[in-house]
Amino acid sequence: MKKRAYRDEVYWGKPVPGFGDPDARLLLIGLAPAAHGANRTGRVFTGDGVGGSGDFLMAALYRTGFANIPYTRHPDDGLRLTDAFIAAAVRCAPPGNKPTPDEIANCLPHLDAEVGALPHVRVVVALGRIGFDAYLRLLKNRGVIVRPKPAFAHAAVHELPNGQTLIGCYHPSRQNTNTGKLNARMMDAVFRAARRALRTPSVHV
Repeated sequence: MKKRAYRDEVYWGKPVPGFGDPDARLLLIGLAPAAHGANRTGRVFTGDGVGGSGDFLMAALYRTGFANIPYTRHPDDGLRLTDAFIAAAVRCAPPGNKPTPDEIANCLPHLDAEVGALPHVRVVVALGRIGFDAYLRLLKNRGVIVRPKPAFAHAAVHELPNGQTLIGCYHPSRQNTNTGKLNARMMDAVFRAARRALRTPSVHV
């Protein structure tokens, strides 16, 4: 159902692809398109309102040099990502913004294909536990076994056996940002850690 504010708009209403720099070394994995955000605009973390998760995320990416503007409104707003690409564990808006295990499993091949088209990724920031677990499952399907399994925690940095670095981050949902579970300082710390990891030579075990 459409929101009153968007009742005259045509919703995208299809699977939402990733967005960003095809030469990215930093990959962000979110949860799923917001019902009146990316599901409406067709671009991840776009259109969920002033102060929404998209603005919170882009402001952090802007402050750390990965985005050219600190907000996201619509696909023609001029936003560009540099050395970063954003994808999602689930490509369609799930009911109640809570994807089922089956939805996550069904979308994993699409995430795998997007990751496969990004040959330079060295650092992965998982925005929430679902994105974190989805990436570990993707690696397992590729034969990369991570033992012991990393525990999801905000700003926790994990070196993976394929030479990549996986960093956990609370999802920038309003539920987290409005309650103070996640603030701008905490978000910036994650992307500063990503910057440090990108400056460190990759070592494959």
